[in-house]
Amino acid sequence: MPPLNTTTERYQSLTSSYSETPVLVIDTEADPYEILDAARQRIRAASDLLETLYCLCFKQADASDIPKIVSALYLLTQDGNDLLDIARQRLPKLTV
Repeated sequence: MPPLNTTTERYQSLTSSYSETPVLVIDTEADPYEILDAARQRIRAASDLLETLYCLCFKQADASDIPKIVSALYLLTQDGNDLLDIARQRLPKLTV
């Protein structure tokens, strides 16, 4: 990957990043359909995790697992949302 150039808007850091130095970024010049696929993958993973949790009995779960699950769901959905925002900007506008 080429070096990160903060003077351009090509590489956008993920909202879920906890540091001031972007480690994970979105290449805003990538094919928008590939960006959509990456978003779909993360949103599908979050949805599958939620479906699994819905089917489980929480009486058997440990209370310390809840923050871990919420953190995973946050990362997946926030990254998916960031990717969707970029894809929306990149896809051709339809004219009626």
